[in-house]
Amino acid sequence: MALEVIQGGFAWPNRDPVLMNVNFEFDGKGVMSILGPNGAGKTTLLRCMLGLLQFTEGKARLDGKPISQWKPRDFWRTIGYVPQAKLPSFASMTLADMVALGRSAHMGPFSLPSDSDWAIVDRVMEDVGIAHLAGRLCSEVSGGQFQLALIARALAAEPKILVLDEPESNLDFRNQMVVLQVIERLTDQGLGAIINTHFPAHALEISNKTLLVPRHRPPIFGNTRDIMTEEVLTDVFDVQVRIRQLDLPERLYTCVAAVTPSRTKT
Repeated sequence: MALEVIQGGFAWPNRDPVLMNVNFEFDGKGVMSILGPNGAGKTTLLRCMLGLLQFTEGKARLDGKPISQWKPRDFWRTIGYVPQAKLPSFASMTLADMVALGRSAHMGPFSLPSDSDWAIVDRVMEDVGIAHLAGRLCSEVSGGQFQLALIARALAAEPKILVLDEPESNLDFRNQMVVLQVIERLTDQGLGAIINTHFPAHALEISNKTLLVPRHRPPIFGNTRDIMTEEVLTDVFDVQVRIRQLDLPERLYTCVAAVTPSRTKT
């Protein structure tokens, strides 16, 4: 199940292009990371890929068929989307009820979840490690726990590819690691994942493919270790970057450090 973008571009009316010449193909295996500076259009790209916005140039295809030709129900059974975490809409819902919303693509317009739907909700909450919080209100759990619930909600649709927009942002060290480990475990089980992240070290840690999105220039796509070099990251982020391997007692870890601005902005 491949998701690809061909010559993708996007511009708001009467504005300079946000995205241009976006080309990649994700084969639905492992993790693909998307990185770039603020304002480069990463979230806009995700929304265009998913048909929530329309590319003003080019197109996205899923399994060889343009996104626009997919029936919404079939599309959202195939793609799970985890947007940036926003609590207010769900504050008064239990985690289980919120996760059950992910079953909507499999239910009739006015149907309630069946026993089999609730069994899937139980399973995906167990998969991400929050089954013990099923009865808690969304407003009563931590940011990390709520983020895992959003992932569970997307998994409840039983998708083949999971698309996540900054899933580890605004989380502490531990919860960042928990979210990344959940993503790795899911992809080890056969799910594909596309993750928009602000953390180059996370991309180096878990992804096999990466799309680097500079501002106002075509993105760079390739094998993560091939394109995420000091020179390329320095150019994309406009900051001097150093990459070092740390041989820690627990494991080998890749550290990515921003050292100094690479040039003076005007």
